[in-house]
Amino acid sequence: MVAVSADQYQINPQLVHAIIKVESGYNTNARSPKGAKGLMQLIPEIARKFGAKNPFNPQQNISAGVAYLKHLLGVFSGDVSLSVAAYNAGPSAVLRYGGIPNYPETTDYVHKVTTLYQQRLLDSVAPLLAMKSGG
Repeated sequence: MVAVSADQYQINPQLVHAIIKVESGYNTNARSPKGAKGLMQLIPEIARKFGAKNPFNPQQNISAGVAYLKHLLGVFSGDVSLSVAAYNAGPSAVLRYGGIPNYPETTDYVHKVTTLYQQRLLDSVAPLLAMKSGG
């Protein structure tokens, strides 16, 4: 499901996996105290806007979450850190701060997602590099 949605919206699936891991730990029934639901922890407004009628449905949740992420990447000119910050704190907070808001939850979130994303990218290319070097 991640690969299909990531391909549809031309986003690296490893970024989507990093967000899902940090947001819900792959728990399709995850709920936050702020009302976010499902794998990508969609708040009701975002779920509706991006087409998830049932945010606990993994396919709908991932599709809507990836569509929202694509939207954020467009708003922030492809900047992954700012887009991830906006995914957590909202785009208006990022725009207001002119960067990653100095909220402990958001700075921690951006660090976790980007670190996991970079590690997943390295893990995905390591076998290719080993093949190229003959190892």
